[in-house]
This record gives sequence, structure tokens and C-alpha cells, in this order.
Amino acid sequence: MGKDYYKTLGIPKGSNEEEIKKAYRRMALRFHPDKNKDPSAEEKFKEIAEAYEVLSDPKKRVVYDQLGEEGLKTGGSSSSGPPGSSSYHYTFHGDPHATFASFFGGSNPFDMFFGSNQQDAEMDEDDPFTHFGRQFGFPGGMNNGFPGEGRRRRGVPSERLGTNRKQQDPPVVHELKVSLEEIFHGCTKRMKITRRRLNPDGRSMRTEDKILNIVIKKGWKEGTKITFPKEGDETPENIPADIAFVLKDKGHAHFKRDGSNIIYNCKISLKEALCGCTVSIPTLENRVISLPCHDIIKPGTVKRLRGEGLPFPKNPSQRGDLIVEFSVRFPDRIPPQSREIIRQHLPQS
Repeated sequence: MGKDYYKTLGIPKGSNEEEIKKAYRRMALRFHPDKNKDPSAEEKFKEIAEAYEVLSDPKKRVVYDQLGEEGLKTGGSSSSGPPGSSSYHYTFHGDPHATFASFFGGSNPFDMFFGSNQQDAEMDEDDPFTHFGRQFGFPGGMNNGFPGEGRRRRGVPSERLGTNRKQQDPPVVHELKVSLEEIFHGCTKRMKITRRRLNPDGRSMRTEDKILNIVIKKGWKEGTKITFPKEGDETPENIPADIAFVLKDKGHAHFKRDGSNIIYNCKISLKEALCGCTVSIPTLENRVISLPCHDIIKPGTVKRLRGEGLPFPKNPSQRGDLIVEFSVRFPDRIPPQSREIIRQHLPQS
């Protein structure tokens, strides 16, 4: 014998749409695994979701009323069945949490009583593909969804807002770490996201992957935001959130960034500082510039190599400077005879 969806929701067969919604809301909140710790709650929660998916959809409900669960799922025939029912097949998507999230507009109704423990996942700075499926998807439960998904008002079901007008979720913002070389040359980052999207029926949802191509232009400054409109999770109750990436400079082995300038710390010995030297300065283009230093170099001395920095964002044909900051390495000790010679030859002041 097939499942009795009306019995599962605790309603009579002739119940209207509003009564079905009220029954699902009551039963789903009662048996949600986050609230009900009974071992059988998870399975009951799934049965409730399946019953609601069928009875809240007029087409599925007609087929179910005529042919029962088996006829609904196998496309069985019936002489008294509705037109086309023999070719209708239905399979529950298997994710009761998706049904729950869709019903409540992505909000967690327990939040307004207990708060939420949701935290944004960290992006892997070296492998941008590592965590995106987990960050942007909605697998597993109402606390694992797209950050900010469906939150017009925390914990308040959409039916209680007094309006059917969809509102857009807040933007979802993540750091995107880039190297100075990538800023120097410009690059394109490919980010894979996993998100939920509505099916053509406007009620059920599917999970899909998408690649976002982030074009980073030469010289872009840290803090530049790249926005992809409406690429977040989609439910019947919301307008998908924008996804935004904010540029963050990666640390560099040789340079620090100062706007369109780059700073290189050049360490020289005390002898080189006093007697002069020629130092080799690396660049972002993998060239090496020889910089003669004939004057005495004091700690903190700065020399500027014009046009060897990063491109200007608004005029990439022009570039900032490479600023060389000198630090002097002093010896840990000096032999007595050398100290006397230095004392004799250095000025008193």
C-alpha cells in the first residue's frame, strides 16, 4: 500500500491550500532534526516534506488522488485518472531541508529564539576551487546555506510578512587574494560555485555548478570590488543575492605595495654604506636593475626608480615607482685594531 500523504500531514483529504501549508509548518517545526532529537525524527521530517511537495502542487495532487503514491511515481494508468496521468512521473528530490528552506524563504525559524551558529567559510588563498561548493551551495541543512540567503527578516516566514513581493538577499562578499604579479600583468580568475536554482515549475529546486570568470585589470587596487549580479541561491521567495569579490593583496617575498608604488627593502653592510657599492634590485618583470650608490647610505635612505612600479588603474600605460629603502647591517663586533683605525679616520661629529 502506498503512502498516505494526508495522514502524514494530519489533515483530511479535502483540505485546501492554506490548510496544507499550516499543517506542513506545524509538522516540519515539530519534527525538524535540529529541534527533535528522536532518532526517527529525520525520517519523519523527510516524509513530511515529501507529502507537502505532492499535496501543495495541484498537478501532483490530482494524480495522487486518482492513482495513489505508486501511480504518481511510476506513471501507472487508471481508467478514471486525469488526462495525461498515465505519463506523469514524480520522484521526490530527497532533500527535506531544501523544502523547509523554500517554505520559510531561506530563513531559519529557530533563529529568533535560539540564534544562529552559521559562520562564513574561509577561502583558500592558494586554491580558490577548494571550498566554493561548500560556501555557496545549500547542501545538508538550513544552517549550511548560502550566507545571507533568503534573509529578508531573520526567522520570519514569508507568509507572515504580509506581502508576496520578492526581495533580494544581501550581497555575499568574499576576499579574493591576488599576487603583485597578477596585478602587474592583469589576469582572469575562474571561480566554481555551487548554488540552488528554481526548476521551471517555480517551486522545486535543483543544485547546479557555475564558473564565474573574474577579470582583474592591470593595476587594480586592493579593495576593488567585482560584483556578479543575482548569482546566489534562488528560492520561490527570494531574488538571488549578488556575489561580490573584494581584492586583497597577497604577501610578497620581495615587495610591499603602496598604491601604484612598490617598496623594496635593500640590506647592505656597514662597509658598503660607508664606502659605496652597487646593489642589484629585482623587479616585477623579473629584470634586475643595477643601482650605483656612491654617497654614504644612512639607515632609512630612500632611492626611487621611476616607472618601475605597478600600472596606474586608470592609465595602465603609465606606472608608479619602485622605492628602494635601505637598511644597514652593523657588525656584531670589531677587532680592537680595526676599531682604533676607524676612530682615527672618522670625524668627531
